[in-house]
Formats: sequence, structure tokens, C-alpha cells
Amino acid sequence: MDDDKLRTELQAEYLYLQKVIEDFDARALTIKAWSVTFGLSAVAGAFASNAREVLLVAALSALAFWFLEAMWKSLQLGYVERSLAIEQHLRNAAPVAAPFQIGTAWKTYWDQRGRAMWARTLWWPHVAFPHALVAAAGALLYLLSGYGAVEL
Repeated sequence: MDDDKLRTELQAEYLYLQKVIEDFDARALTIKAWSVTFGLSAVAGAFASNAREVLLVAALSALAFWFLEAMWKSLQLGYVERSLAIEQHLRNAAPVAAPFQIGTAWKTYWDQRGRAMWARTLWWPHVAFPHALVAAAGALLYLLSGYGAVEL
């Protein structure tokens, strides 16, 4: 394949990858919205119904959403890696063998680093927020209500 054709095809792949990456970010915002909505509704429901166990539901649901968002982010990073490889190629910094290798590149990334990356992304501030706050608030309110420091 000649250099001009390769460059054109890599540019098309790059633009597609940017759309995929943006779509992942949009879904991450949806995950955050659901987490906050459900978690804070559960906290309010616990106070409205005088049921402290519902505070645990709020905390556990926030943890579930947090884990989900970390997984989502770690899946996204496989596409980011391919995008970065194309950028390097277009800067003449590193060769890319062939265009349209999104699936192969993603699988290679996931097999090599994906599962470990999930554990790391859990602690990224923009992934942990607001889930960690809702989980901590639900757990703390549950404990405080058990000791009588918070009245439900």
C-alpha cells in the first residue's frame, strides 16, 4: 500500500476512533447520572421511611456504579491506545503496519493490560467521583444511625 493511501485510511480510522472515544465519555456521564440519582434517592428514601438498611443499598449501588464506570473507562482505553498509535504514525514517529486494525489493537491491549487497568482506573479521581462520595455517605450515615448519632 502506498503512503498516501495508508495515510488517508489511517485518518479515516482515527476520526472513527475519536467518535467511539467520545461516545464512551457520554456513556460514562450517563453512568454517573444514574449513580447519583439512585444513590441520593435511596438516601432520601431511607430518611423518609426510617429504614436505615436502605442506606446500605445506596452505598452498595454507588460501589456497583463505580466498578461499572471503571470497567467502562478501561474498555475505552483500548481505543485510545490505537488512536495514539495512529497519531504517532501521522507525526512520522512510529510506523503502523496497516489501517483498520481497531479490533486487533483493542484485543492486544486488553489481553496485555486491560484487567490490570480496570483496577487502576478505580482510583482515578474523575472515575471515582461522585460514586465514592455517595458510597461513603451511605455507609457513614448507616453507621451513624446505628449509633444513634443520626436520627432517621
